[in-house]
Amino acid sequence: MITEDSIAFYNTRLTYDLSQIKNLTVSQRDAVRHYGSQAEALLKDRNLAMFIHHFKFAIADDLANIRGYAAEDNDQRVALSHQLAGIDSFVNSLKRAVYYKNRVGNAEAPDA
Repeated sequence: MITEDSIAFYNTRLTYDLSQIKNLTVSQRDAVRHYGSQAEALLKDRNLAMFIHHFKFAIADDLANIRGYAAEDNDQRVALSHQLAGIDSFVNSLKRAVYYKNRVGNAEAPDA
């Protein structure tokens, strides 16, 4: 369902070329830092980590409980594997945001 929050989040997503950090404007760098800080807070949240791990354990249990090799069983395995890959991709996107936040910070550090 599309809500006002969904629209606001869509409009504030990062669409910059992060491979060229030196070409970003000051406001774009601030946005990358802010985004990375939010991601870092999520990664450090023990409750979020617990729910992510519980979700992954539940999927692993579901995978282990599939005993057959019929087409339907294989389809179920593929669907559950995609769910595991999706949650891992989400966590990796958080880590990537923190990485770019740190790169922006390092790019602005004075050379000594």
